[in-house]
Amino acid sequence: MSLQAVISGLLLGGIYALVASGFSLITGVMKILNFSHGALIMLGAYSTYWLTTLLGIDPLLTIPISMAIMFVIGFLLQKYLLNLIIRAPIYMTLIFTFGLDMVFVNFALVLWTGNMRAVPVPYAGANFAFLGATVPVIRLIAFIIALVVTALLYLGMEKTHFGKAITAARMDLDAAKLVGVNIPKTYAITFGIGAALAGAAGSLLSLLGPISPNLGVLYSGRAFAICILGGTGSMIGPLVGGLIMGLFETIGAGYIGAGLKDAIPFTLLILFLILRPRGLFGKEYF
Repeated sequence: MSLQAVISGLLLGGIYALVASGFSLITGVMKILNFSHGALIMLGAYSTYWLTTLLGIDPLLTIPISMAIMFVIGFLLQKYLLNLIIRAPIYMTLIFTFGLDMVFVNFALVLWTGNMRAVPVPYAGANFAFLGATVPVIRLIAFIIALVVTALLYLGMEKTHFGKAITAARMDLDAAKLVGVNIPKTYAITFGIGAALAGAAGSLLSLLGPISPNLGVLYSGRAFAICILGGTGSMIGPLVGGLIMGLFETIGAGYIGAGLKDAIPFTLLILFLILRPRGLFGKEYF
Protein backbone atom coordinates (compact mmCIF):
# COMPACT_ATOMS: atom_id res chain seq x y z
CA MET A 1 0.00 0.00 0.00
CA SER A 2 1.64 3.23 -1.17
CA LEU A 3 1.32 6.71 0.29
CA GLN A 4 0.03 7.88 -3.10
CA ALA A 5 -2.88 5.44 -2.87
CA VAL A 6 -3.70 6.54 0.68
CA ILE A 7 -3.66 10.24 -0.25
CA SER A 8 -5.77 9.62 -3.36
CA GLY A 9 -8.22 7.55 -1.31
CA LEU A 10 -8.61 10.21 1.38
CA LEU A 11 -9.12 12.98 -1.19
CA LEU A 12 -11.76 10.86 -2.95
CA GLY A 13 -13.33 9.94 0.39
CA GLY A 14 -13.91 13.59 1.28
CA ILE A 15 -16.01 14.03 -1.87
CA TYR A 16 -17.87 10.80 -1.10
CA ALA A 17 -18.66 12.12 2.39
CA LEU A 18 -20.33 15.17 0.89
CA VAL A 19 -22.14 13.01 -1.68
CA ALA A 20 -23.61 10.90 1.12
CA SER A 21 -24.33 13.58 3.74
CA GLY A 22 -27.47 14.92 2.04
CA PHE A 23 -28.75 11.39 1.40
CA SER A 24 -28.14 10.46 5.04
CA LEU A 25 -29.85 13.59 6.36
CA ILE A 26 -33.04 13.03 4.33
CA THR A 27 -33.16 9.31 5.05
CA GLY A 28 -32.54 9.74 8.77
CA VAL A 29 -35.05 12.56 9.30
CA MET A 30 -37.84 11.66 6.87
CA LYS A 31 -37.40 7.87 6.79
CA ILE A 32 -37.42 7.74 2.99
CA LEU A 33 -34.87 6.47 0.47
CA ASN A 34 -34.28 9.42 -1.83
CA PHE A 35 -33.19 7.89 -5.11
CA SER A 36 -33.50 11.24 -6.85
CA HIS A 37 -30.29 12.18 -5.00
CA GLY A 38 -28.13 11.29 -8.00
CA ALA A 39 -30.17 13.56 -10.28
CA LEU A 40 -29.76 16.42 -7.79
CA ILE A 41 -26.00 15.87 -7.87
CA MET A 42 -26.12 15.97 -11.67
CA LEU A 43 -28.10 19.23 -11.65
CA GLY A 44 -25.55 20.75 -9.26
CA ALA A 45 -22.78 19.80 -11.67
CA TYR A 46 -24.59 21.40 -14.61
CA SER A 47 -25.26 24.52 -12.53
CA THR A 48 -21.52 24.98 -12.16
CA TYR A 49 -20.92 24.17 -15.83
CA TRP A 50 -23.38 26.76 -17.13
CA LEU A 51 -22.45 29.45 -14.60
CA THR A 52 -18.80 29.03 -15.57
CA THR A 53 -19.34 28.69 -19.31
CA LEU A 54 -21.97 31.38 -19.84
CA LEU A 55 -21.08 33.93 -17.15
CA GLY A 56 -17.37 33.28 -16.74
CA ILE A 57 -17.61 32.79 -12.97
CA ASP A 58 -14.74 30.95 -11.30
CA PRO A 59 -15.89 27.33 -10.78
CA LEU A 60 -15.22 27.45 -7.03
CA LEU A 61 -17.35 30.58 -6.66
CA THR A 62 -20.30 28.82 -8.27
CA ILE A 63 -20.63 26.35 -5.39
CA PRO A 64 -22.76 28.55 -3.07
CA ILE A 65 -24.90 29.57 -6.07
CA SER A 66 -25.38 25.92 -7.01
CA MET A 67 -26.32 25.11 -3.41
CA ALA A 68 -28.89 27.93 -3.35
CA ILE A 69 -30.45 26.77 -6.64
CA MET A 70 -30.66 23.17 -5.44
CA PHE A 71 -32.07 24.20 -2.06
CA VAL A 72 -34.98 25.93 -3.80
CA ILE A 73 -35.57 22.91 -6.07
CA GLY A 74 -35.43 20.51 -3.12
CA PHE A 75 -37.71 22.67 -0.96
CA LEU A 76 -40.34 22.89 -3.69
CA LEU A 77 -40.16 19.17 -4.49
CA GLN A 78 -40.77 18.26 -0.87
CA LYS A 79 -43.40 20.92 -0.16
CA TYR A 80 -45.58 20.31 -3.21
CA LEU A 81 -44.90 16.66 -4.13
CA LEU A 82 -43.25 14.46 -1.52
CA ASN A 83 -45.26 15.84 1.40
CA LEU A 84 -48.35 14.41 -0.30
CA ILE A 85 -47.10 10.83 0.12
CA ILE A 86 -44.67 11.18 3.02
CA ARG A 87 -46.66 8.76 5.21
CA ALA A 88 -47.01 6.15 2.46
CA PRO A 89 -45.09 2.85 2.79
CA ILE A 90 -41.37 3.24 2.18
CA TYR A 91 -41.50 1.41 -1.15
CA MET A 92 -43.93 4.04 -2.45
CA THR A 93 -41.57 6.92 -1.66
CA LEU A 94 -38.69 4.89 -3.13
CA ILE A 95 -40.61 4.42 -6.40
CA PHE A 96 -41.65 8.08 -6.36
CA THR A 97 -38.10 9.41 -5.91
CA PHE A 98 -36.79 6.94 -8.48
CA GLY A 99 -39.39 8.31 -10.90
CA LEU A 100 -38.23 11.86 -10.12
CA ASP A 101 -34.68 10.78 -10.91
CA MET A 102 -35.76 9.44 -14.30
CA VAL A 103 -37.67 12.65 -15.06
CA PHE A 104 -34.67 14.86 -14.23
CA VAL A 105 -32.20 12.69 -16.15
CA ASN A 106 -34.35 12.56 -19.27
CA PHE A 107 -35.13 16.26 -19.00
CA ALA A 108 -31.36 16.91 -18.92
CA LEU A 109 -30.82 14.64 -21.93
CA VAL A 110 -33.39 16.60 -23.92
CA LEU A 111 -31.95 19.97 -22.90
CA TRP A 112 -28.22 19.24 -22.98
CA THR A 113 -27.90 15.90 -24.88
CA GLY A 114 -25.81 13.01 -23.62
CA ASN A 115 -22.50 14.52 -24.72
CA MET A 116 -19.75 14.71 -22.12
CA ARG A 117 -18.94 18.26 -21.01
CA ALA A 118 -16.04 19.61 -18.99
CA VAL A 119 -15.91 22.63 -16.72
CA PRO A 120 -12.95 24.86 -17.68
CA VAL A 121 -10.73 24.94 -14.57
CA PRO A 122 -7.61 27.10 -15.10
CA TYR A 123 -5.71 25.46 -12.22
CA ALA A 124 -6.72 21.88 -13.03
CA GLY A 125 -3.17 20.74 -13.74
CA ALA A 126 -1.55 22.23 -10.62
CA ASN A 127 -0.04 19.81 -8.08
CA PHE A 128 2.69 19.58 -5.47
CA ALA A 129 4.86 16.85 -3.97
CA PHE A 130 4.31 15.53 -0.43
CA LEU A 131 6.70 12.87 0.93
CA GLY A 132 7.24 11.57 -2.57
CA ALA A 133 3.53 11.51 -3.46
CA THR A 134 1.80 13.87 -5.88
CA VAL A 135 -1.15 15.86 -4.53
CA PRO A 136 -3.42 17.47 -7.17
CA VAL A 137 -4.34 20.96 -5.97
CA ILE A 138 -7.89 20.88 -7.33
CA ARG A 139 -8.61 17.58 -5.54
CA LEU A 140 -7.17 18.96 -2.31
CA ILE A 141 -9.34 22.08 -2.61
CA ALA A 142 -12.39 19.91 -3.29
CA PHE A 143 -11.53 17.76 -0.27
CA ILE A 144 -11.23 20.80 2.01
CA ILE A 145 -14.50 22.31 0.75
CA ALA A 146 -16.28 18.97 1.24
CA LEU A 147 -15.02 18.74 4.84
CA VAL A 148 -15.99 22.36 5.58
CA VAL A 149 -19.53 21.91 4.21
CA THR A 150 -19.93 18.64 6.14
CA ALA A 151 -18.66 20.32 9.33
CA LEU A 152 -21.08 23.23 8.87
CA LEU A 153 -23.94 20.75 8.47
CA TYR A 154 -22.92 19.04 11.72
CA LEU A 155 -22.70 22.35 13.60
CA GLY A 156 -26.02 23.49 12.16
CA MET A 157 -27.74 20.32 13.34
CA GLU A 158 -26.18 20.49 16.82
CA LYS A 159 -26.15 24.21 17.62
CA THR A 160 -29.05 25.96 15.88
CA HIS A 161 -32.70 26.04 16.90
CA PHE A 162 -33.84 24.70 13.55
CA GLY A 163 -31.19 21.97 13.66
CA LYS A 164 -32.60 20.83 16.99
CA ALA A 165 -36.10 20.85 15.50
CA ILE A 166 -34.86 18.56 12.71
CA THR A 167 -33.21 16.30 15.30
CA ALA A 168 -36.44 16.19 17.30
CA ALA A 169 -38.43 15.19 14.21
CA ARG A 170 -35.84 12.51 13.48
CA MET A 171 -35.92 11.02 16.98
CA ASP A 172 -39.63 11.18 17.88
CA LEU A 173 -42.12 12.62 15.41
CA ASP A 174 -45.07 12.70 17.83
CA ALA A 175 -43.08 14.40 20.58
CA ALA A 176 -41.79 16.97 18.08
CA LYS A 177 -45.38 17.80 17.10
CA LEU A 178 -46.35 18.22 20.75
CA VAL A 179 -43.65 20.85 21.34
CA GLY A 180 -44.75 22.85 18.31
CA VAL A 181 -42.44 21.71 15.50
CA ASN A 182 -44.04 22.37 12.10
CA ILE A 183 -43.36 18.97 10.53
CA PRO A 184 -44.25 19.74 6.86
CA LYS A 185 -42.09 22.90 6.92
CA THR A 186 -39.27 21.06 8.72
CA TYR A 187 -39.38 18.28 6.14
CA ALA A 188 -39.37 20.75 3.24
CA ILE A 189 -36.34 22.61 4.62
CA THR A 190 -34.59 19.32 5.41
CA PHE A 191 -35.07 18.11 1.85
CA GLY A 192 -33.86 21.51 0.62
CA ILE A 193 -30.70 21.19 2.72
CA GLY A 194 -30.14 17.66 1.41
CA ALA A 195 -30.55 18.91 -2.16
CA ALA A 196 -28.14 21.80 -1.48
CA LEU A 197 -25.53 19.31 -0.23
CA ALA A 198 -26.09 17.25 -3.38
CA GLY A 199 -25.61 20.42 -5.43
CA ALA A 200 -22.32 21.16 -3.68
CA ALA A 201 -21.16 17.59 -4.35
CA GLY A 202 -22.13 17.89 -8.01
CA SER A 203 -20.27 21.20 -8.35
CA LEU A 204 -17.11 19.65 -6.90
CA LEU A 205 -17.42 16.55 -9.09
CA SER A 206 -17.73 18.77 -12.16
CA LEU A 207 -14.29 20.20 -11.35
CA LEU A 208 -12.70 16.75 -11.24
CA GLY A 209 -13.91 15.22 -14.49
CA PRO A 210 -16.40 15.30 -17.36
CA ILE A 211 -20.12 15.42 -16.64
CA SER A 212 -23.21 14.09 -18.38
CA PRO A 213 -26.90 13.62 -17.48
CA ASN A 214 -26.04 10.14 -16.19
CA LEU A 215 -23.45 11.47 -13.73
CA GLY A 216 -25.55 10.76 -10.66
CA VAL A 217 -26.35 7.09 -11.34
CA LEU A 218 -23.31 5.60 -9.61
CA TYR A 219 -23.22 8.26 -6.94
CA SER A 220 -26.74 7.40 -5.74
CA GLY A 221 -25.58 3.86 -5.15
CA ARG A 222 -22.40 5.02 -3.44
CA ALA A 223 -24.37 7.41 -1.21
CA PHE A 224 -26.59 4.53 -0.11
CA ALA A 225 -23.61 2.25 0.53
CA ILE A 226 -21.78 4.94 2.52
CA CYS A 227 -24.87 5.61 4.65
CA ILE A 228 -25.15 1.90 5.47
CA LEU A 229 -21.45 1.84 6.31
CA GLY A 230 -21.43 5.00 8.45
CA GLY A 231 -24.96 4.78 9.85
CA THR A 232 -28.09 6.31 8.34
CA GLY A 233 -29.11 9.60 9.95
CA SER A 234 -25.82 10.09 11.75
CA MET A 235 -23.99 13.35 11.02
CA ILE A 236 -20.53 11.87 11.54
CA GLY A 237 -21.37 8.60 9.74
CA PRO A 238 -21.17 9.89 6.14
CA LEU A 239 -17.79 11.52 6.84
CA VAL A 240 -16.21 8.38 8.28
CA GLY A 241 -18.02 6.13 5.81
CA GLY A 242 -16.95 8.29 2.87
CA LEU A 243 -13.30 8.28 3.90
CA ILE A 244 -13.34 4.51 4.41
CA MET A 245 -15.06 4.00 1.06
CA GLY A 246 -12.55 6.24 -0.72
CA LEU A 247 -9.61 4.37 0.81
CA PHE A 248 -11.03 0.93 0.04
CA GLU A 249 -11.91 1.89 -3.52
CA THR A 250 -8.54 3.46 -4.34
CA ILE A 251 -6.37 0.88 -2.62
CA GLY A 252 -8.56 -2.01 -3.79
CA ALA A 253 -8.34 -0.84 -7.40
CA GLY A 254 -4.58 -1.37 -7.19
CA TYR A 255 -5.11 -5.03 -6.35
CA ILE A 256 -8.20 -6.05 -8.33
CA GLY A 257 -7.91 -3.57 -11.20
CA ALA A 258 -9.70 -0.33 -12.03
CA GLY A 259 -12.37 -2.19 -14.00
CA LEU A 260 -13.74 -3.78 -10.82
CA LYS A 261 -13.38 -0.85 -8.45
CA ASP A 262 -17.09 0.00 -8.74
CA ALA A 263 -17.85 -3.38 -7.13
CA ILE A 264 -16.05 -2.38 -3.91
CA PRO A 265 -18.73 -0.02 -2.49
CA PHE A 266 -21.47 -2.59 -3.00
CA THR A 267 -19.36 -5.41 -1.56
CA LEU A 268 -18.94 -3.32 1.59
CA LEU A 269 -22.68 -2.59 1.52
CA ILE A 270 -23.52 -6.30 1.53
CA LEU A 271 -21.03 -7.05 4.33
CA PHE A 272 -22.38 -4.31 6.58
CA LEU A 273 -26.00 -5.25 5.90
CA ILE A 274 -25.13 -8.76 7.13
CA LEU A 275 -22.78 -7.92 10.01
CA ARG A 276 -23.91 -4.49 11.27
CA PRO A 277 -27.06 -3.16 9.58
CA ARG A 278 -27.06 0.05 11.67
CA GLY A 279 -23.58 0.96 10.44
CA LEU A 280 -20.71 2.31 12.50
CA PHE A 281 -22.57 5.23 14.08
CA GLY A 282 -26.25 4.49 13.47
CA LYS A 283 -28.65 4.81 16.40
CA GLU A 284 -31.36 2.35 17.32
CA TYR A 285 -34.17 4.70 16.41
CA PHE A 286 -33.07 4.95 12.77
